[in-house]
Amino acid sequence: MKRPIVEFPDPSLHRVADPVEEINEEIRTILKDMVETMYAEDGVGLAAPQIGVSLRLAVIDVSGSTENDGPGLIKMVNPKITARDGEVDYEEGCLSVPGFRKKMKRARKLTVEYLDENGNRQSIEAEGLLAIAVQQEIDHLDGILIIDGASRIKQDLYLKRKNKAERERD
Repeated sequence: MKRPIVEFPDPSLHRVADPVEEINEEIRTILKDMVETMYAEDGVGLAAPQIGVSLRLAVIDVSGSTENDGPGLIKMVNPKITARDGEVDYEEGCLSVPGFRKKMKRARKLTVEYLDENGNRQSIEAEGLLAIAVQQEIDHLDGILIIDGASRIKQDLYLKRKNKAERERD
């Protein structure tokens, strides 16, 4: 089931998500809903807080991107970056901050460990868009948004444009 995306400045996006204690049908359903929502919104990644669930869950699929063919859909429970290498600047967007883009400094390559939806330990090495997406989704789990690094003036301008666009739609 597609779920609504929680958007900035909703304060829930700045909370650190709780670890998943047990992988059960409820967790698998949330992951399934996240995948559906990510694809419906044309995203390459989605973290559970973006759909209003404060748990350490993320889904990523960069395989449809022109920048990276990637490994396909990845569902991560309690992901943790265990190694980083290099640095890259990348202009990012975010489903929770629609219409906002910001150049971010990210690790060029990384290793991430997580549990899959069946509770099996997984580890992947990521680079390119996959590494960027993993880092942004883990930022979400830690209560960090791409707009947080922007000045207060830029944040205010973004909110004014967003509010104006919403008024024009109504």
